[in-house]
Amino acid sequence: MTDVHTDLEQIAWLEGTWWGFGVGGYPTIDSFRYEQEVTFRSDGRPFLQYESKTWLIDDDGERIRPGAGEVGWWRPGASPRELEVLIAHHTGIVEVYVGEVAFSKIELATDLVARTATAKDVGGVKRLYGKVEEDLAYAIDMAAVGQPLQSHISARLQRVGS
Repeated sequence: MTDVHTDLEQIAWLEGTWWGFGVGGYPTIDSFRYEQEVTFRSDGRPFLQYESKTWLIDDDGERIRPGAGEVGWWRPGASPRELEVLIAHHTGIVEVYVGEVAFSKIELATDLVARTATAKDVGGVKRLYGKVEEDLAYAIDMAAVGQPLQSHISARLQRVGS
């Protein structure tokens, strides 16, 4: 592990690779289960590089096919508790978040959502991350395709690498 920049000390605990399972659903799609690997990397500069890969799984936990993917950067905001996050999706959506860190809890809300002409219409997203025991747990709420902000996905991931 590279030393995390001092401006990111409140989220330094994220650095490393996390793996686990989650559930999802939305009024416009069928409920689903997924496997996920998330990596936060530091190269010593004041941001964490972020990558998430998922696979849809069946009832036995076997992979069916690749799922959603995200890449981005987590950056310090104007004050020590503020955070800025930029995330791009392979589906043609880019999200810019602003948020706050309080101990091991991170709350983010989209400040901007941009999309390509063929991407689905996403109006806003809220993300809640937290350290639960030694795991990374999160829940994501989404407003999209004419639906109000509501629960979309959640997971609990274990650290599998540094």
